[in-house]
Amino acid sequence: QVQLVESGGGLVQPGGSLRLSCKYSGSQFDITLVAWYRQAPGKEREWVASIAPNDPAAYAHSVKGRFDVSRDNAKNMVSLKMNNLRPEDTAVYYCSAFVPHGGDYGFKPDYWGQGTQVTVSS
Repeated sequence: QVQLVESGGGLVQPGGSLRLSCKYSGSQFDITLVAWYRQAPGKEREWVASIAPNDPAAYAHSVKGRFDVSRDNAKNMVSLKMNNLRPEDTAVYYCSAFVPHGGDYGFKPDYWGQGTQVTVSS
């Protein structure tokens, strides 16, 4: 069984930075794709960024150039560094995991974390 625990959320002023962390508990982290999603009040959950074991990270257009996702396979950890934050980045951020099935990742995550709140406000 896989568990994901996010940390690092909080309140930050516009233009500031935060680093979110996702701790993965379980097996096969080294072949798992990890993705970050976010959900703002009244909006649908949206994909933010993802990192596969051996592929370059991918980012949503709205965060590209400001966010950086990285993974540490030795620590079973994925980080999301968020720079130049904007009020529209305010949301609950979720870590998710895609476990390969038959060599492919599905269209939806297999596991979700509980989420961490990020608020960007002056």
